[in-house]
This record gives sequence, structure tokens and C-alpha cells, in this order.
Amino acid sequence: MDWSKIKTIFIITFLILDVYLLFQFMKIRDANKYEFVTETTFEEKLKADEIKYEELPTAKIKSQYLSAKPKVFTKSDTAKLKGQSVTLKDPGTTLQAEFEKPFALSNKFEPAELASFLKDNILYGDQYQFGEKNEKKSTITYFQQYESFPLYKNINGMITFTYNSENQIVSYQQTYLEGFEKMAAKEEILTPLKAIETLHQKGDIKPKSKITKVELGYSTRIQLAASQVLAPTWHFVVNDKENLFVNAFEGQIIQFKSDEKTNVE
Repeated sequence: MDWSKIKTIFIITFLILDVYLLFQFMKIRDANKYEFVTETTFEEKLKADEIKYEELPTAKIKSQYLSAKPKVFTKSDTAKLKGQSVTLKDPGTTLQAEFEKPFALSNKFEPAELASFLKDNILYGDQYQFGEKNEKKSTITYFQQYESFPLYKNINGMITFTYNSENQIVSYQQTYLEGFEKMAAKEEILTPLKAIETLHQKGDIKPKSKITKVELGYSTRIQLAASQVLAPTWHFVVNDKENLFVNAFEGQIIQFKSDEKTNVE
């Protein structure tokens, strides 16, 4: 074959390849541009509604579903608890205890003051973090953690302290999840801004509100008799008092059963 013809074929082939690559680049650029414009438009909408929020994470975050099962406490577990009257509720997944000597709280409660108390007096106490204080019920609730991520309002993974009229902790109820397993591979989750957009569209975030806390944790997606599936969940606190939750995979707003508002840290 004539060399000049071969050279011409190569040139045409590379030109076609260049056009194809340019087309793909323009396609990706336009998609990114559209996404940026969409987010910018929503940010402007928040600004117009005078909704304020702290700087949000912008990096892509990946997470995955988890499975876990309730721990059945044993007599050897309760034997470790000193200065307490302990009982186990059938089938042993709920531990109830009363302190022989009540623990005094400060007039203005701060979660830090219970840190050492949890570690010294509660089974797996260092694996829980402050969740909420309910003054109407005289309770302080701590949520269990998994790899530093809180398990929100999980009845199988929390500690609920009860305090008396003298501001003293007198008893508590505890549940604990164990046997955590990661399900499937990690996938990209919704950005917190996208989750806020869902809440805004549903009218859950009112104009002139302030989002005072943004946090990622887990909530129960599927509850089975002997285990449960946990899904990554965005947690937003509005005006330092209202808790809002969004499934970080599916974008669903999560409504926990609660008849009273609670204060949060």
C-alpha cells in the first residue's frame, strides 16, 4: 500500500478520535456545569429564605449498610456493675439498674461531666455518646456508636438515664448492639446540601432558620426479630433544638416516633 495513503488513513483516524474525545469532554463538562448551577440555585434559594448554616462538607463521601444484633446480657456482665441494683428484662437484651448512691449533675448540664461516670460505671460506656436531654421526662439519652458514628434513636443501642427533682441520676436502662457486619461495597452517599434540599422542599426547614449542627451516623433501615440493617443517615439540628434526619442513600426523611421535642448538644 502506498505510504501516503497509510498516512492519510492515520490522520483521519486520529481526527475522528480527537472529535470523539472532545465530545466526551464537553458532555462531562456540561453535566458538571449543570450540577454546579443546580446547587448554586438552591444555595441562592436558601439565602433568599434567610436560612443559615455552617460550612458543609464538599468532598464525596462513601458509606455502606451495616447489620448488627442486640446483645443478650448475662450474669457475668451484671456482676461487673458495682453499687447498683441490676435486673434484666426478658430475653436479657435490656439492662435496668438503680444506683445505690445517686450521681449529682450540675445545674447546667454538660455532656462532658458524664464522660468518666460512663466509663467507670456502665458496661461499654466509652462506646456511647450524648444524644439528647428531655426535661419533661427527666431523662438523658446516650446513643451507641459504631466507629465514631452515632446510631440515632436505636432502641437496641442506647442508654437512658433518669434523674430526680434534685438533679441526681438515680437509674438507667441500657441496650447494646454487637456483631456488626459491613454489607456490600461502599457507595457514594448524598451530599448534605442535597439532604437539606429534601428537607426544604418538604417544608421541614422554615425561613429564617439556622442549621446549627450537621452530622453523619446510622439509623435502622430494616428491623428483624434477631437483627437489624442500619443505613447511613444525615442528622441536622435546626435552631439548636429540632432534630431532622435523612437517609443518606435513598434521600428519605426519617420520622422517629417521639411525642415531645428534645434539646440536643
